[in-house]
Amino acid sequence: MKTPLIIEQHFHGAYGVDFNKASKDDIILLAAKLREIGIGGFFPTLVTDSSENIKKQVAVIKEASKHCKEILGIHLEGIFINPLKKGIHNPEWVLPLTVENYKKIEDDFIKIVTLAPELDENLIEYLNIKGVKVQAGHCIGWINEGNTARHIDGATHTFNAMSPVSHRGVSTALAALIDDSVYAEIIGDGIHVSDDALKLFFKSKPSSRVILVSDALPITYSDLTEAVFADSKIYYDGKKAVSAAGTIAGSTKLLPEIIKILNTKGLFKPEYIENVYLYHKLEPNGEIEWDEDFNILNIKYT
Repeated sequence: MKTPLIIEQHFHGAYGVDFNKASKDDIILLAAKLREIGIGGFFPTLVTDSSENIKKQVAVIKEASKHCKEILGIHLEGIFINPLKKGIHNPEWVLPLTVENYKKIEDDFIKIVTLAPELDENLIEYLNIKGVKVQAGHCIGWINEGNTARHIDGATHTFNAMSPVSHRGVSTALAALIDDSVYAEIIGDGIHVSDDALKLFFKSKPSSRVILVSDALPITYSDLTEAVFADSKIYYDGKKAVSAAGTIAGSTKLLPEIIKILNTKGLFKPEYIENVYLYHKLEPNGEIEWDEDFNILNIKYT
């Protein structure tokens, strides 16, 4: 079986490289490691930080992209979230969802912004006009129903750090499941979402609207057992990475491994790999040949 190369649209680093701290050379070396495992494109994802450091790292990543075509743009996950659903993020750096605040870090290389729609102060409309993908995440709200001037393109790591499925009122997770117009990310690492919730997700979402993400941490595939991420010390026990308070920080697996996990549960479809290309209007730059258990047999770049 053959598919396009894998694209990671939501991950914070791997092999010890943290996009919030990395140098240009760090990122270029990371891209080379990712190519070896079939990841042919990625959106470096920045966690909540000071606007000064976000701006600096946007420039660093953009410079790295001049030497590395696999870097497709930046996913800005932090700054514009709801502190009530902060997860591992540091609420000290969260800013109101205004155009003025976005302009503090604005760059044409930012392609995805995760934000809390319930706190929007006209930022969503501005991002829509600019062609930036808007994803609801670290939030409790939703706005798409009946609203064409401001719209959400996707949901960030569905179920995690959002209001849960409920049979009363508005719920971000419920809206993400039933709104067939939006793409929805899901972390299938076996840690972030239970098997039953995964089954609900894959039954509810049209196959064409599923985006597999790893949300991988810099500690992923490194020899580190602890590290500072998002201003918090996190600890890796060989299975999951958590803060001192027990908050799950992010995944410690990348998508090739997650695909195998989902396949063993009968929940993987090859078209999930293609969806991210459609979402961002990208052309494949190679292909992967897989065996029947979704082990990679061959990687070809064009």
